[in-house]
This record gives sequence, structure tokens and C-alpha cells, in this order.
Amino acid sequence: MTFTVPQARKLLTELPGPKSVALQERRERSVSRGAGTLANIYMDHGSGAILVDVDGNQLIDLGCGIGVTTIGHAHPEVAAAAAAQAGKLTHTLFTVTPYENYVRVAEKLAEITPGDFEKHSILVNTGAEAVENAVKIARKFTGRRAIVALDHAFHGRTNLTMAMTYRPWPERAGMGPFPGEIYSVPISYPYRDGLSGEEAAEKTIDYINTHIGASEVAAFFVEPIQGDGGIIIPAPGYFKRLSEFCTENGIVFVADEIQAGLARTGVWFSIEHHGVVPDLITTAKGIAGGFPLAAVTGRAEIMDAVQPGGIGGTFGGNPVSTAAALAVFDIIERDGLLEQAQRVEKALWARIGDWADRFDIVGDVRGKGAMFGVELVKPGTKTPNPEALAFVLKYVTTHGVIALDAGSWDSVLRIMPSVVISEELINDAASVIEDAFEALAAASA
Repeated sequence: MTFTVPQARKLLTELPGPKSVALQERRERSVSRGAGTLANIYMDHGSGAILVDVDGNQLIDLGCGIGVTTIGHAHPEVAAAAAAQAGKLTHTLFTVTPYENYVRVAEKLAEITPGDFEKHSILVNTGAEAVENAVKIARKFTGRRAIVALDHAFHGRTNLTMAMTYRPWPERAGMGPFPGEIYSVPISYPYRDGLSGEEAAEKTIDYINTHIGASEVAAFFVEPIQGDGGIIIPAPGYFKRLSEFCTENGIVFVADEIQAGLARTGVWFSIEHHGVVPDLITTAKGIAGGFPLAAVTGRAEIMDAVQPGGIGGTFGGNPVSTAAALAVFDIIERDGLLEQAQRVEKALWARIGDWADRFDIVGDVRGKGAMFGVELVKPGTKTPNPEALAFVLKYVTTHGVIALDAGSWDSVLRIMPSVVISEELINDAASVIEDAFEALAAASA
């Protein structure tokens, strides 16, 4: 990839700079405060793993807009594909007068998703919309109503997906009532439960059997690697046993790959790390390089259980977004971005893998590919430390590094760079985070 911005951190002003401060004042007069922001630093453009703000500062992006720009910011081939399509056709609605791009994306999803069986897809706009449609499809196929999700899950901000999301603040507070027949069940959390995957799975299964009843469950939704939940990676064997349980009981097993899928973790879909083939997969975020697009893909007999007109939407599978997605697929394959994600994983382990030994506020470092979590704790304990995370995030953002918060206790530093990030940028960003740890220790002394 040719970068249009030098891949280096460079600060010309304090952060936020004067132009960002002025924009923030305008924002406060016109934008709902409900659309909160991690860092009030306004961006102008970007390339690769670097964002450039309106004051000309270059920041290292460890967030990718929460996992969206996996292949890098403003990839020129994606921009060109979208521009060419916009010059021909921007909208017609696939369910009125269809077009080829939609079909080509569905064909590609059938090719790259796990499972050697016929697969069909529906294209929508957002991850939450994909999850909602997966719920509808599973309920229609099974004739059941109950939906199961895992503790610490995040599935969206619509009314239904908020009900499937674990923590009450800030997503759900004051937003109810929520739909019924939604259940949260225990997850494998190796750092905190100390259980093997098989042991944790039996705990999850026992909860379903004793609190819900397996025969009542339409679908079991899992994030193979939980993003907002704190980069929780269940122990080996956990999902294999749950998948077997779902098959035994006629439950649709759904892998929510909205954040971890599409090459981020060194494979197309993070469920592949667990050796499991789901019945349905939801995708979004990284699928179109920054354009809004999402999908539900799965077994043809499940996807086709819905009557014509039962699923769809005005902008789902928009011609421009699907053109961008086709370019993204090509770039991932041609440029070996699965291997690039594996390179990033090795670089991150080499650079930050010893943080739990070096810093007493770091309880655990975990990750796959370009998706890592650093769990912060009270020194000498496993007690979550949200105050430390707030300090670290404020420090790094004012020093030119954009990272993310995560975790049900707001105590996990989430690191999700583009898979094209260089080792030099990883080292620089890690040094800034280490400076934050040291500044916190000094402030606490």
C-alpha cells in the first residue's frame, strides 16, 4: 500500500489543538451530548495507521474507528472503487430492482465463511441491524423465541440488541423497557474464572438447562473474541462444546464477527481459531473499509426460512458500499493481510507481552492478530481499575495515540490497529502507553 501520509507520530500543537477546540464549541451547540466522544480531537484525513487532525497533528490510530479500518485509512483502491460506482449508480434498492454488486458480495461471503455447505446472505447497514436480522431468521427457522447471549457481550444499540448487551451503563441506562426472552449466560473468562474451556462450557450449559430450557432456545449468539467486553478470548474447547450442545438441541449457533472478523485476527473469521463452524455469521465494521455495510451469512436452509419481504431494508447492500467491500476482499487476498495481522500479533506480543510482569496495574495481556486487551487492576489484586484506564486514555490521547476503552468494568485498554501498522509505530505507541503507566504510578505515590 502506498501511504499518502508519513507513517509517524508528529505533534505540532497541544492536543486538542486550537481548531479542534473551536470545533468542539460548535459541536456542543448543535450535537446531542448522547453522542459522546473518547477524544475531542477532530480529524481531517488519514492513511494507513495514521490520522491527521485539523491542526496538522499526526496521531497513531490504535482503534480503527472500533475495528473498521482494518486495511488502513482511506485506502486508495477502496476510494477509487467507491467513486467509480458512485458515478454510475448510488441507489436503486436491491429488493426492487437488484444489481450485481450485492450478488458478488454474497458469493464472496459464501466462499470465505467457515463450513462446506450451501450458504446464503442478506446485506444490511450496521452490525446491530445484522444481529437483529439474525434473531429474526433464527426464530423463524426454529419456531422458538428465546435468545441466549454471553456475559460481557456487546451486540448493538438498537432496542433488541441493547437487550442482548451485557452491561447497563452507558448503553442501556434509562432506555427500557426491552424485549423479553433474551438471556445472558456465563462465559469462559480465563483470567478471572481459572476454568478449562470444557469446564466453563458445562457451567454455561447448566445455566441454560436450569434457567431457560434448551428446547426453548432459538439461537445462541457468541462473539468468538469479545471486543467491547474486554478482548475476552474463551479457553480452548469452550466453543466446540457449546456448538455441539446447540446441534444436539436444535439451537442456531451464531458467531457475531462484527468486530473480530474480516482478517483482523489473522484468519478471515475469529471463530476459526476455535475450530468451530457456526450456523450463521454476522459481519460489519471491517467489511467495506469504512463504508456502511453489514451481513448475515449462513446455512441456506436457515437463511431461506424467512418469507420474501421478511428481511431487508432501504439501504441494505448499497451499490457504493458493496463496491468498496469487493475492493476490500481483493486487497486482503492480494496483499496477504491475513499474514499481516499475524505479523502484528507477533510484534505486539514481543513489545507488550511482558507488561503484566513489569507494571503492577496490569493484570493481563491477551489478544489475537491486531486485537489486544490490557486489563488494568488495583495493584496486587484482580480488582478492576477503571480510574487507571481513564488516566491512561487521557494521557495517551494528549500525546498522539488513539486507543480504546473496553470491559464491563471499564478497565481494559483495547488495542486494535490496522493490520498494515509498522513495528516502528507499534513500538512508539507502546512507549507512550508505558509513559502513561509511569505517570500514573508517580501521581499515585
